[in-house]
Amino acid sequence: MAIFIDVHAHLDHPMFRDDMDQVIERARQAGVKVIITQGLDPESNRAVLDLARRYDIIKPALAIYPPDALKQELEQADQPRETTPFNIDEEFEFIAKQDPIALGEVGLDYSTGSDFPSQKALFQRFIELSEKKGLPLIVHSRKAELDVVDMLDSSNAKKVVLHCFSGRKHLIRRAADNGWSFSIPTNIVRSEHFQAMAKEIHISQLFTETDSPYLSPFAGKRNEPAFVVESTRKIAEMKGMTLDDTANNIFMNYQNMFLK
Repeated sequence: MAIFIDVHAHLDHPMFRDDMDQVIERARQAGVKVIITQGLDPESNRAVLDLARRYDIIKPALAIYPPDALKQELEQADQPRETTPFNIDEEFEFIAKQDPIALGEVGLDYSTGSDFPSQKALFQRFIELSEKKGLPLIVHSRKAELDVVDMLDSSNAKKVVLHCFSGRKHLIRRAADNGWSFSIPTNIVRSEHFQAMAKEIHISQLFTETDSPYLSPFAGKRNEPAFVVESTRKIAEMKGMTLDDTANNIFMNYQNMFLK
């Protein structure tokens, strides 16, 4: 029996406000064992912790997403919300005292962000916290792939999951050679980039994710954790493996990365 893993979702998103019980039940029925839900800021981190208390299938990842990029994204979203200014040091200390399954979603964003030195300084703090606590890093790297790889490399980071990594082939190979992993989103069903990545990277370094409610495999439909089956199915196709073997290899990767 196949066991499916969604290592990157945003279940605190307003789009899940009215039907969370049904979303979780559909995930269970699809065979999803674990959903790692990402924190972004104080409000999001506390919502993630609350979801993890309510649903045993949900595991919390806590972080501070690049604040300048987050402000732009949230205020320009389909369901915008204002970001409340917060003390980064206080929130970092809060996270350091918790017991999440991972630190995420952390990293750099040069697409909507602009204060790159502050982003790098914050990311470095999370890299060091990851080492101190032995926690995996779930890393965002939009338009900043080279700097992310350079920073992780120079810090000798070990437990790394590159989320939706869109870097060029030489960066993918460099990251893979460092032993880092990649989480493949459900839009692999139509993305040649992610299909090529799934074919190139060894199965032992692959994870599946939805990035719910984003990156749906179905046009015009909200993404949700049950759909992680679609990314697993496409990886299996690219690898010439069965769905069950692919899912169970990825579940073993989850155990090795997040539970040891």
